[in-house]
Amino acid sequence: MSPVFLIVQRSLRQHALSTAVTLASVALAAGLVMAVFSVARQSRLAFAGGPLGYDAVLGARGSDLQLVLNTVFHLETSPGNIPWHLYEEIAADPLVALAVPYAVGDHFKGFRVVGTDAKIFDEFEYSAGQRFEFAPPGRPFDISRREAVIGAAVARETGLSLGSHFQPSHGVAAGPADHAHDEEYAVVGVLESTGSPSDRVIWIPIEGIFRMSGHELFGSGESFVPADGEPIADEHKQLSAVMLKLEGRGAGFKLKGKYSRASRGATLAWPISESVGKLFNKLGWVQRVLELVAYLVVVVAAGSILASLYNTMNERRREFAILRTLGARRSTVSAVIILEAAAIALAGSLLGLLVQAGIMAVAARVVAAETGVALEVWAWHPALVWTPLGLVVLGTAAGILPALKAYSTDVALTLART
Repeated sequence: MSPVFLIVQRSLRQHALSTAVTLASVALAAGLVMAVFSVARQSRLAFAGGPLGYDAVLGARGSDLQLVLNTVFHLETSPGNIPWHLYEEIAADPLVALAVPYAVGDHFKGFRVVGTDAKIFDEFEYSAGQRFEFAPPGRPFDISRREAVIGAAVARETGLSLGSHFQPSHGVAAGPADHAHDEEYAVVGVLESTGSPSDRVIWIPIEGIFRMSGHELFGSGESFVPADGEPIADEHKQLSAVMLKLEGRGAGFKLKGKYSRASRGATLAWPISESVGKLFNKLGWVQRVLELVAYLVVVVAAGSILASLYNTMNERRREFAILRTLGARRSTVSAVIILEAAAIALAGSLLGLLVQAGIMAVAARVVAAETGVALEVWAWHPALVWTPLGLVVLGTAAGILPALKAYSTDVALTLART
């Protein structure tokens, strides 16, 4: 091993405490920067750029963003309802490959209850090419019975399992004044984890939403409460939204022009990624602030390298003077200091990968708990490369000032004083 590297290694061991503290600050800085960029990118892809298995959402007149958040991500409240005939009309349109009705308005322990059709388990794709799968021996619900299918997160966090019974509560979120409905549902299926918001959903037959105690139907413009055993005429039915798979991209333009007119009283959110992209564009300043904070932490870390090395210069003057008398050049002494700075920055950056993994693990857990969206701890991002490289460059630059001080050491004067 080169004498220069031996000197660097000995020096780092000799000043172990200050080295450890500096390494920690560099690792935290590197981990924070990498995590900020990774979370931002994965969140945007999950909400605005993921490969969804459906193309559009038809819902009540209003904000397309609210409609998408409510139906696709099961967040927010429903912007309103649409009459049943709109569902039948768009489902029969040759531009539509698949139409799945959604009706919301209830929850169980904070998990949303969604009334829908059984074809959601046979034909619907929650992501491109991905359909729901049941954990054996689960099955889809029978539309004529009070049966339910639950997502993986619901099963994990509520304790519900095959054969369990529960009573939904009114409203889409848990609250202190929850009112449990009289109807009791039996769990007949538990879905395998999808890593999507669907993991946090309880699916029941849409007829169950229509007949839930305390619910009123206004599809005809007047209040209608169905009696037990009485068929519900289509004119009374209403939906929260319809999830659509379209026949080609051109279908979206035509259907949006047809259904988003004020006279139809409806909104067609298409494309879905564009609707959610508006939200991220509005919140872009939050990401920029976080990035700025991360950059400032990096600067502080580089400053800590400079301070750590500079503060040891006085006690190391004799060491450098002796090296000079033994034949070491000024450039060699300077190189020792710069290599120490680079070594601390490099080691700290590599430790930063572990810090980044820890931050991502916590962030993934929080995001999954709140939205059902799964973030990957080790997802690739260019920041995983340029952050360590950038810190090594900054760390090396931080070592220049202490190196200049070592370079200017007066051998005779230093030895005479000691």
